[in-house]
Amino acid sequence: MRKDAAILIVEPDKSLAARLAAAFESRGAGVRVAHSFQQARDSITQEPLDIVLCATHLEKGTDGIAVLAQAQRQSPTIPVILISSTADINACKEAIKLGAYDYLVKPLDVDELVRMVGRAVPPITVFHEPEDFAFSGVLSRSAAMQAVYRVLRRVAPTDMPVLIEGESGTGKELTAKAIHSSSGREEKAFYPINCAGLAETLLESELFGHVKGAFTGATADRKGMFQLADKGTLFLDEIGDMPLAMQAKLLRVLEDGLVMPVGGTSPVKVDVRFISATNHDLAKLVEEKKFRQDLYFRIKGVSVTIPPLRNRPQDVPELFGYFLKEACEELKRDIHLITEPAMRAMMAFPWPGNIRQLRNVIRTMVVMCDNDTLDLRDLPPEISRVRQLQAPSTSVSGYSQDEMLGRPLEDVERQHIQKTLELTGQNRAEAAKILQIGERTLYRKIKEYDL
Repeated sequence: MRKDAAILIVEPDKSLAARLAAAFESRGAGVRVAHSFQQARDSITQEPLDIVLCATHLEKGTDGIAVLAQAQRQSPTIPVILISSTADINACKEAIKLGAYDYLVKPLDVDELVRMVGRAVPPITVFHEPEDFAFSGVLSRSAAMQAVYRVLRRVAPTDMPVLIEGESGTGKELTAKAIHSSSGREEKAFYPINCAGLAETLLESELFGHVKGAFTGATADRKGMFQLADKGTLFLDEIGDMPLAMQAKLLRVLEDGLVMPVGGTSPVKVDVRFISATNHDLAKLVEEKKFRQDLYFRIKGVSVTIPPLRNRPQDVPELFGYFLKEACEELKRDIHLITEPAMRAMMAFPWPGNIRQLRNVIRTMVVMCDNDTLDLRDLPPEISRVRQLQAPSTSVSGYSQDEMLGRPLEDVERQHIQKTLELTGQNRAEAAKILQIGERTLYRKIKEYDL
C-alpha cells in the first residue's frame, strides 16, 4: 500500500472506525474519519482522496451507496470499498454494478482490508533508484517494455553502440536521451540528427563539419556533430535512410574515431557514444543491398525494439497522466481527471502515431476542455469516430448485439472478461477497473471460467 495514501473511513461505529484508522495510520497513510453521510460528503469535496472505505448502513435515510455516488461525482476513478453488516449477495452485486471497487462483510479481517486497499491504491513508481531504468515521458508497465528496460539498464553505463528499432512516434529519441542520461557521459552533450531530413551533401557537412572554402557558402570553418558531441553522445535518427556513400564514411569514423571535415586535410580525433534508430527493418535492407552489412553489425552492438502503443494499451493511463500534467503546466490549465468512458475509448484506440500522437491528442483535449474533467465530448474526431463505428455493432466481448441475444449469460460474461484481459495485455488490475469490479471478483471469475 502506498505510504502517502489519503484514505477516508466512513463508519458510524466509532470504535471500529478508530481501529481501522489506527491500522492504516501505522502503515503511513493519511486517514480521515466520518461517522455520517454529511461528514463524508464534506471530506470528499474538501481534499483529494485515494480511496473511500464506507459502511453500507449509515444514519436513517442514507447509506453507503449515497457516499459511493458522491465520491464518483467528485472523482469518477476513485475506488470505493463498501463494508456491510450482513452477507447479502444481491446487495454485493448491486454495489459492484454501481461502481464499487469491492464489498466486504463484518466482522472485518483488517489485514485482508489492508491488502485490498494496497491493490486498489498501488505504489507510485519512483524512477530515481539506481536499479531502475525509466525516463521522462515514456512510462510502461507492459512486459515487453520491462524487457527493454532490463537490456538498457545494463548497456547504458557502457560505451557500446545501441540500435533502437520501432515505429515512428514510439519514443526512440527519448530512449536515446535516457541511455545518455544513465551513462557516464550525462554531463556532456547529447546531439540528435535526423538522417532522413537532409540531403547527402548537407548531411556530410552536418556530421563531419567543413573548412572555409570547401564549397560555395562555406565562409568559415564549422565543426560537425561528431566534434560537437565529443565526450558525449551522438544520436542518428532514421539511420536506415542514410545514403550508401555516407554509410561508408560513417563506418570509417566508427572504426577509428577520426573525422575528416569536408574539404579538410587533417583528421580530427573524437570520442563519441553512438546511438542510432530506425523505423525500417535494417536486416531486410541489408539483404536488399540498401544498407551496408559491415555498418549494420557495427551499429548493432546492442539492439532493442520499442513496441507500438497499440500492443500495450495498459500503458495508456499512466502515459496519459504524465502528458496531462505536462500539458496543464505548459498551457496554464487546471485539469486533473478523465472519466472512465473516455479513458476506455482512449485505451481502445489503435494509436497509429504511437506516443507522439497520444501526447498531441492530450494537448488538444486540454485546450478544448471547458471544465476540470476530460470526458467523451473532449475526444478528438478520429477517436470519436472509431468509438461510434464500433459501438452500434460490436460489444467489448466481440459479439454483435444480435449475436449476444439468446446466448447464456455466463457465455457472454466469459467472452467479455476474456476480451477485456486481451485489451489490457492480461493486466488484471487494469481489467478490473475497466469491468468496474474488484480484483478479487475478477480473479474468481478467471478461475471459474478457466481463463
